[in-house]
Amino acid sequence: MNLRPLGPTGIEIAPLVLGTMNFGYPTSAEESASILHRAIDAGITLVDTADVYAGGASEQIIGDALAESGSRDRVLLATKVGMARGDGPPETWHRKEHLVASCEQSLRSLRTDHIDLYQLHRPSHVVPQEETLAALDELVRAGKVRFVGASTFPAWMVMEGLATAAAHDLPAFVSEQPPYNLLDRRIENELIPLCRRHDLAILPWSPMAGGVLTGRYTSADPADYPEDSRARRTARIRGRVNDAGLEVARRLAPLAAERGLTLGQLALLWTKDQPGITAPIVGPRTLAHLDEALVVLDRTLDDEARAACDDLVPPGNAVTDFHDTSGWMRARI
Repeated sequence: MNLRPLGPTGIEIAPLVLGTMNFGYPTSAEESASILHRAIDAGITLVDTADVYAGGASEQIIGDALAESGSRDRVLLATKVGMARGDGPPETWHRKEHLVASCEQSLRSLRTDHIDLYQLHRPSHVVPQEETLAALDELVRAGKVRFVGASTFPAWMVMEGLATAAAHDLPAFVSEQPPYNLLDRRIENELIPLCRRHDLAILPWSPMAGGVLTGRYTSADPADYPEDSRARRTARIRGRVNDAGLEVARRLAPLAAERGLTLGQLALLWTKDQPGITAPIVGPRTLAHLDEALVVLDRTLDDEARAACDDLVPPGNAVTDFHDTSGWMRARI
């Protein structure tokens, strides 16, 4: 497979990232470990988690599985900080005490002495970036963190972070992890051009639109959702399942079939091969889901299919809202 640069780090990674939000809930620890090992054996080089996934269980499962198999050195570990973990109001989540405590806990859970990519899970509109980056600088200097990144930041805050880092000799973001799929292409307007100009990696989450672009949902009526679906379990996800998105999925299905792909594979391939994208994050719930995703590692999307996708949802536009947890996006779809 063709490896891709992880921003300005000098490191190259596979064009897919293993996301582990499902590890610990709803996926069992045993199957999660099997997914992790299968991904590594298939050539996945970056594993992404967060301190809040499954209440911390995701990090623990990854740490235990890597320690037991001796596979830590085969992967880069990325985790995230900056959401509620324990007590404390939101204005504390980007302050030094929270960042340091959460980093120490993540290191223990992951059973490692360093985190390769430590990402701010969401932006803070209270804590100045200089203060946050200064705290991250201490972690980098201590050897506990190699690189820092952002997740679901508006483009202007990514740029502010880069400028702040340059002005004060602090660690600069090497990556941004935004929501991005065929149903919500809004990062193409400002974020992707910014990251391409400043050589930041882009690691999109929800490339298959939370299952909408896999055919998992056939109706926007919650009563019709599959029993084990995230939209049924999580109220905030339900707004992402709408008639417009389902219509795109229906029209995309024949395009996938013509290419010998499932609907989800085509959606993932589209995201993977979009200009400026480094590697989308796939978050399998089962081994079968992972195996389906791995097919696209060595595939490329033809121009005809790309043009057809542009006709369904034009560049820079959206038919459903995957920025609904950003805390800053005002537009609603």
